[in-house]
Amino acid sequence: MNIRIGNGYDIHQLVTGRPLILGGIEVPHSSGLLGHSDADVLIHAIMDALLGALGMGDIGHYFPPSDPKWKGADSKILMEQVAAIIQSAGWKIGNIDSTVVAEQPKLKPHLKPMRNAIAKILQIEIEQISIKATTNEKLGPVGREEGICAYAVVLLIKD
Repeated sequence: MNIRIGNGYDIHQLVTGRPLILGGIEVPHSSGLLGHSDADVLIHAIMDALLGALGMGDIGHYFPPSDPKWKGADSKILMEQVAAIIQSAGWKIGNIDSTVVAEQPKLKPHLKPMRNAIAKILQIEIEQISIKATTNEKLGPVGREEGICAYAVVLLIKD
């Protein structure tokens, strides 16, 4: 086959005392996401989708939270490594469609900078990336503002 589709999902708990990093940028907010790395749920979901499209596992396989060298890691650097894996396997990104689910903060003003950051990391055009933001209508842990999650779908094309 000359195309592959992958999907990804990630969720992290919101805590005080950490910056909120989403889509490779810092978003002003009173709390941030808790995780072994910078906990960027959007980048993590996209990386899982990229790896999943090729049956190459998930980010935990490549960057295990049990390994201290990934503590506090910048997810942009991790994404560069995943992009290199995809490219070395002979694939290129067709497009990425993603959704961030958060009650707060409002993400609309930050979507284009996120798209720009991800396009730069993956060396693709901004038009190849869609990032949508929605709420969980006050339902579940995301609705109670206990965390933020993200979903991603990618299309890979044989290079």
